Amino acid sequence: MIKELKTLIAVAREGTFAAAGNKIGLTQAAVSAQIQRLEAELGFEIFDRKGRSAHLNRMGHQILLQAQELLRLYDNLGASPAGLAPSVLVNIGAIASVQRSFLPDALARFHQQCPQCRTRVLPGVSMELINLVDAGEIDMAAIIRPPFSLQSDLRWITLALEPYRLIVPSALPGDDWAELLGSQPFIRYDRASFGGRQVDRFLRKMHFALHEVSELDELEAIIKLVGNGVGVALVPQTATHHKWPEGVRALDLAEHTFHRDVGLVHRPRQSLTEPAGILVQLIAEQARANPV
Repeated sequence: MIKELKTLIAVAREGTFAAAGNKIGLTQAAVSAQIQRLEAELGFEIFDRKGRSAHLNRMGHQILLQAQELLRLYDNLGASPAGLAPSVLVNIGAIASVQRSFLPDALARFHQQCPQCRTRVLPGVSMELINLVDAGEIDMAAIIRPPFSLQSDLRWITLALEPYRLIVPSALPGDDWAELLGSQPFIRYDRASFGGRQVDRFLRKMHFALHEVSELDELEAIIKLVGNGVGVALVPQTATHHKWPEGVRALDLAEHTFHRDVGLVHRPRQSLTEPAGILVQLIAEQARANPV
């Protein structure tokens, strides 16, 4: 069961069975078999499968939290002296781009200030994570702001306003973003995501007729496809992309620029533990120290 739980965490983090297999040294078939065994043991499905992607469903998120805790206990067998006071656990959800940018620095500061505490970071997409905060299953989540009003008992802190750019292969000539967007193959940011919906609204507003070749949720994968000459794409310039990878250049949309609002959603301060409140403050401070 331990190896199945480790595979579950890898799939949740990487997003596909194939990527998880590459990460942990298994074939896609072996990963799929382990997840099927785990679901058979539990008696219910924990992933919603859509094409090659695999996203945790509601029960899957609960199992992921429990799996992370079980593996932590397993790894620490015999390591803690008897009678040691239990540490406070702070659960935070985070989209991939936040985990790659300011979150690790904020966590480092948190553990320096609160060495008695533990943190657990739950990967996921914005819609899934905001539901977990609303249900009280995690303390907070760093996500893309949803295109609807938050529930009245949830709080929002904007961490970064990330401008969208048209990214094109470096070898592609021209600086007219509208001409290139309309004439080149287009790689679409997944419309099921909050960020992808922003792109979709922008394209409909501007009345572009596009030749779409692919649709993905993972920004890094989109950028790599552009770098390999597959097409052009509209993506947010995140904190990790002050300098774009070799093979890609970004064009400013000028007065048509729109932004992705990345922020922290959490329950009211009075309902958070003191350590969770400290982490909220540190994440906000770290984001301000690392502007896009």
